[in-house]
Amino acid sequence: MSTGDDKHTLIVERERDRRPEIAAFFMGAVIGAGLALLLAPASGADTQKRIREQARKIRELTGDRVRELKDDLGSRVGSAKGVVDRGRRIAADARAELEDKLERSKAAYRAGIDAEREESGREPADSGGNGPPADGS
Repeated sequence: MSTGDDKHTLIVERERDRRPEIAAFFMGAVIGAGLALLLAPASGADTQKRIREQARKIRELTGDRVRELKDDLGSRVGSAKGVVDRGRRIAADARAELEDKLERSKAAYRAGIDAEREESGREPADSGGNGPPADGS
């Protein structure tokens, strides 16, 4: 009895021969090289001379550009150092101002504590309480 799930698959593999593809590639390379030689606008010596000249020009342009970039980078670094130094001075000034305010706040706090102690020390004497007498006896 078959339930319909019994399907058979047949896979047929063929081995491909890659030799024609490789041969076509090399044939195309040889034909391309031959055409390049036939259609070259100048002789080998002229071509080498032009290549040297172009290489020299590129080297000079590259050297000029590198010098420009170094100069630009140097000015940017100098500018950045100036900004960092200015930031440090501003931070130091802000810190000094904050420390000064903190010291003044501490002094005001101590003065308030001292005033409170002084005030609380007089109250019992003024109100006739059990505290020490104001005249020290």
